[in-house]
Formats: sequence, C-alpha cells, structure tokens
Amino acid sequence: MSNTKKAGLAALAVLILSPMAIATPGDTVKTLRSPHSCPQGLTYDGKYLWTADRRSDMIYKVDPKDGAVLDSIPTPGYVPRGLTWDGRLLWCIDAEEERIFAVNPATRIVEKTIYCPVSRPAGLAWDGEYLWIVDYGDDMIHQISTEDGTTIESIPAPSSYPGGLTFDGTYLWVGDRIKNMIYMVTPDKGDVIICFESPGPHTWGLAWDGSYLWNIDYETDLIYQLVVDDGTQFTRLEEKTEQVEFVHQVRNFGPGTVKTLDIYLAIPNDLNSQELIKPVVFDPEPKDVLTDRWGQKVAHFEFKDVPPTEFTTVTMLASARLYQTRYFAFPDKVGTLADIPRDVREKYLVDDTKFSLENPIIQNAVKKAVGDEMNPYWIARKIYNYVIENMEYELVGGWNIAPTVLDRGNGSCSEYSFVYIAMCRAAGLPTRYVGSVVIRGDDASYDDVFHRWVEVYLPNYGWLPVDPSGGDSKWPAERADSFGYLNNRFLITTSGGGGSEYLEWGYNANERWTSEGRCKVVVENFGEWSPIKTESE
Repeated sequence: MSNTKKAGLAALAVLILSPMAIATPGDTVKTLRSPHSCPQGLTYDGKYLWTADRRSDMIYKVDPKDGAVLDSIPTPGYVPRGLTWDGRLLWCIDAEEERIFAVNPATRIVEKTIYCPVSRPAGLAWDGEYLWIVDYGDDMIHQISTEDGTTIESIPAPSSYPGGLTFDGTYLWVGDRIKNMIYMVTPDKGDVIICFESPGPHTWGLAWDGSYLWNIDYETDLIYQLVVDDGTQFTRLEEKTEQVEFVHQVRNFGPGTVKTLDIYLAIPNDLNSQELIKPVVFDPEPKDVLTDRWGQKVAHFEFKDVPPTEFTTVTMLASARLYQTRYFAFPDKVGTLADIPRDVREKYLVDDTKFSLENPIIQNAVKKAVGDEMNPYWIARKIYNYVIENMEYELVGGWNIAPTVLDRGNGSCSEYSFVYIAMCRAAGLPTRYVGSVVIRGDDASYDDVFHRWVEVYLPNYGWLPVDPSGGDSKWPAERADSFGYLNNRFLITTSGGGGSEYLEWGYNANERWTSEGRCKVVVENFGEWSPIKTESE
C-alpha cells in the first residue's frame, strides 16, 4: 500500500474515548471508525485488529490504539463474512464461493482452501486447534477441522440470528444482529452464561484481545471496545415506576361466626430489582409488624367475632421503581461450597416434608443432573437444565411434595420452585424462594395469579434469581433469561425458605381463623397496578 493511501485511510479513523466512572459488562471503552462501509469479520492477532469488508472486498489491518489503517489485503473472494486469526494465518469465509481461505498476511498468498460446511456462514473463530463457524441458516455453531472442513462438534446458536463469533480461550462469544445482543456461551453445549446488549443496531464481527471484547457494527460502521468483566455483579435497565394496591379479602358466608381472624401481609422492601418510593401504606393499620424465622417482615391484622355475610378487607399500597435486572456471574469467579457462610448453610440447607431431600427420587435426580460437579455455579445450572428437561408447566391447583412433582413431571411455579430447592439443597447448595405480585401485560393491570421463583446462593456473588418454570425454551438465550435475570414486572414481597410462622408455605399473604358453628369462608387476593407518571412525563 502506498504511503499516500495509508495516510488517507488513517484520516478516516476517528477515535472516541468514553471515560467511565463505573463500567458494566457490555459498556464501551473506545470507539474506532471502520476502514470501509460494509464491515463483516473481525479478529485480533495479538497486536492489531483485522476486519473484512464486503463492499471493498478488502481485509484491513487496524491499530487498536487509534484506528489507523496500517495495511490492506484483497479478500480471496467477493462476499467475505467471518474472519479469524490462528497465530500465523488469517482465515476468511466467502459466502459466494462457499469456501474458507487461509491467507498469509505477510505474503498475501492463500495457503489453503477448504469447503465451507454450511450454507449460510457468518462468524468464524479459532480455538487453538479447530475453527468454529456460525450457520445462521440452521441456527447452529459448528466446530470444524482445518484439514477439509469436516464437522467435529455442533451446538445450538443462542438465538435465531447469530452473526459474529470469537473465542476467549474458554468461552465462545456470539452476536445476534436482530436482537442486538452479545452472548458468552459454553463450547460444549451452548449454554448462555453472560449476555448484554450490543453497542450498535447491527452487530457483526467479534474479536477478543485477552482483556476486552471488540465488536464491529455493520450499520454504524464503528468498531467498539467493550468491557467484559470489571467486577460488576448486576446492572439495572428499563426503569418502570408503578403503584400496586394489594387487596386481601376474607368473606364469611356464615351461617356461623368467625371468632378470630388473623391476616398477614408480606411487606416488600428495597432490593436490587426494586426501590420503594415511599413507605408502604396499609388500610386499616395493622395491629403489629412481625418478623418470621427467615427475616421476612409481615403486617399482622387481627379481627374478632366476624358475623355472617361480612367481608373483611385489608389493603397494602406500595409504590416502587422496578428494574430489569441482569446479573453477571462468571463460573470461574464463583467460590467453593466451603466458602458459603455458615449461617447461610445452616438456614437454607434444612430439610422439610415438602422437600424430602433424602427421598430416592430427589437423590437419583441429583446424581444424574450434577454427577461429580463441584463448582456451585454449575451445580445450580445443571440442576436448572435437568428440571427444565424433565418437567412441564401445568397449573393444576394444590401443591405436592418435591419428589411427587418431579416424578409426575409437571407442576406450577411453586412446585417447580420446591423441586429446584430440594435438588439444590440435596447437592449442598443453599436455596430459598421469593414471591411477587406481577404486572400482567399493560402497566395498568390486574393480577390474581402471582408468581414465585428461586434464589440460589453463589459464593463471591450472593443470591442469584433462578426461575425454573420460566426457562423452558429451545433457545439457550431465552433459557438464560430465567437464570440470573429479572424482568421489571415484579414487585417482590416475600423471601423465605419454607414453613414461615405467619405465611406458612404461601407468599404475599396468609390468613388463619377459628369459627363457631358452620362457616363457609372464602379468601380472595389480587393486585391492581397503576403506572406512576414521572415529572418528565
């Protein structure tokens, strides 16, 4: 390349620095201008970035410090896609030729050509021995031989529009150009471990430099340097400000008298996924506020001599900011089971009739799911996968103990939770459940179904949300959205390990009564949501 041309291309490089006081995974550290207008593949050779451009049919060598173009090589074909570096050669997919070419950047000689084993190739990566290739036609990722393109292993793509691909030494990173997401996935089964939004609207090539992830975007024509792990454990997104009135009504249809009636409402508090805007308001005022053995606070209401046909109603009004909350738990950063605090183990490894930890059904399921796994993250994840693969959601009413539910293969969200808790505790991993009132569809909505899921304790990270009843999907990315992620449509009211003195095995609310004579008592619970407008609205 002439010095004049190099200078001209270098002039196109625009460097934008984005200093951040607090970074989270997926945040942009640096932005560079792409050398041309249709960037596709991206790779890193240990010192420089290389990118393939579909319009100019060139491969460009880019200085990651300032975006200067240092060299350019004609692509071996006319529709370049993925690009990767094996330590000596650049491998480039050509979609039109359906070939993968190995180019020596020093000599510009194509030293090897192999058949592309997929019909719609996208990203390309090198794992130190083999190539990996994304096929967005069948939504698969294939590990292939550099000898002749023979497929060695295949795993599902995380979602339906996979594009860019790179390997960080342990995990594959995959971009989705429609969902605008980037996923960290395991190369053995394709489980999604970490995900975050891509910085641009048409994410394509990905590269790993040993510390940062690089992403090139087809629409913005920019190259982004992204944070992967800076110690941030979760991020909040999509704030929603809502008010919910929770109503608990006990109806005595008589003909006898309800002599005593005690009502308990679980009191929500500030959590990672929610912030109360003002104190919770009750009507009528509770007799007292109690704390159960799990630390859950409940408002206690007491009534006496409730006559026939009288309805007893108590309400709780809560106003909160709700957030989509995504957790970043890296398996290799999780501590050991021995690192779990003693008080957590003593509290959340206990057995109960509903769990029946020693039951052969639970014990055998744990052996099948966990095997000899010792990493707490993978214990939790393998049990999660096992429950999803062996159960179906069915709201049939009533609850059964965990072994019965697992044996029959279906259950409600509560029964899924009991099964997951039982298996995790049997494996030595502390777990508890949380319960909530749910926004159903519109922000102004009505909920009388509610929802419960699980939290699992991971040393070095703390409590992580897991919703085993919500993860039943063929897409690994959607499964991951129920492991370490919460939507912004839940107000969590309840946290417990089971068998509360006041809420018993329920959540949100509970009631107890004594009666004289024949009494037909009916209980109704529901939540009514209303969005709260902010000053900007």
